[in-house]
Amino acid sequence: MMSTTLHDTLVAMAVEARKASQVLSRWSAEQRSAALTSMAEAMRQESASIIAANAKDLAEGKKTGIEKASLDRLELTRARFDAMCNGLDEIAALPDVVGGVLDTIQRPNGLSIKKVRVPIGVIGIIYESRPNVTADAASLCIKSANAVILRGGSESFHSNRAIVAAMQKGGERAGLPAAAVQLIETTDRSAVRELVQLEGLVDLVIPRGGESLIRAVSEMARVPVIKHYKGVCHTFVDATADLQNAIEICDNAKCQRPGVCNAMETLLVHQDIAPTFLPRMAERFREKGVVLHGDPASVSLVPGMKEATEEDWYTEYLDLILSVRIVPDLSEAIRHINHYGSHHSDAILTKSDANAEMFLDEVDSATVYVNASTRFTDGFEFGMGAEMGISTDKIHARGPMGLAELTTYKYVIHGTGQVRP
Repeated sequence: MMSTTLHDTLVAMAVEARKASQVLSRWSAEQRSAALTSMAEAMRQESASIIAANAKDLAEGKKTGIEKASLDRLELTRARFDAMCNGLDEIAALPDVVGGVLDTIQRPNGLSIKKVRVPIGVIGIIYESRPNVTADAASLCIKSANAVILRGGSESFHSNRAIVAAMQKGGERAGLPAAAVQLIETTDRSAVRELVQLEGLVDLVIPRGGESLIRAVSEMARVPVIKHYKGVCHTFVDATADLQNAIEICDNAKCQRPGVCNAMETLLVHQDIAPTFLPRMAERFREKGVVLHGDPASVSLVPGMKEATEEDWYTEYLDLILSVRIVPDLSEAIRHINHYGSHHSDAILTKSDANAEMFLDEVDSATVYVNASTRFTDGFEFGMGAEMGISTDKIHARGPMGLAELTTYKYVIHGTGQVRP
């Protein structure tokens, strides 16, 4: 495909998406919810073709030798498929955010100023592996009255195409323009460059995937980008922690699903409890197949632990591999997290209210936890329905991105004939 043809194709898609977004902006919340319900119904009706398409992607992925963690993210099990469909129904039932009044200002001259939530417009989503992102992203955009252009990874091409076809079919039954949800149907990598440079046609780009993808998108983009570079998540086990509780939380944070961005990648342990806690924790991890990389103090307590390199502290493994460090106090744990972390999700396990408050105040991350697993950093778990992603930016959106983060605002001013003196 010639680049000029690809450029023209992307421009045409964006133009149609803009028209669809204007239709959506006029729709009521009830109409948008009805469209999502119809989409979910269509996906269930097309379940056989979607599962078959996913099986084709899995077979091709195994042939090309993609890693186990990527295959896990790619696979649409029956449970994941059902959860994906149920997610649309849940989003349809969420309270509407469009048109909500964020603030009201009454001026002395009689002007009434309201700050009102409005859709962003046309959003481009670039993502890898997980086909459920296709449905999650599209449904959140429709609920928030945005049109969306999707560009999934080549490894999930068949799955994504089948999901979008079903969603378009369901949406059209409810009167939704097909261009409200579009998929770029090419694996040509230059399509990403074309999409992120459509100034005036695409209002926002959200990349979801590995750090290399997100950095490449940010460097190429001429439209705003919300970023999530990586999830180097930490758990600090304080000297006052309940050790059995800490073992269960750390096990969950690392092992429940290691190939996702909110899984723990570094375990920090207070030196006072390390001789008691760390061997017990290491035994649990050994049972789960976790490979441990530790600092010299940790290695001395756990036979067979590999010695960590400087690079390990920055690494998002997305696998059953964990970095471990013993720290002298809470301040050093906080310093380590702020230095090596990715500002995603970090937790302290402690019985000390003072230590908990210090951790919450000083750790510079999008989500911070006390006595809970970092695996809860998720739109569903936060009650948002599906999420668009987890932003590690500090402007506009931070942490799990739900409906509110897919809106912007405008000021609506009512007067009675006022003029400025």
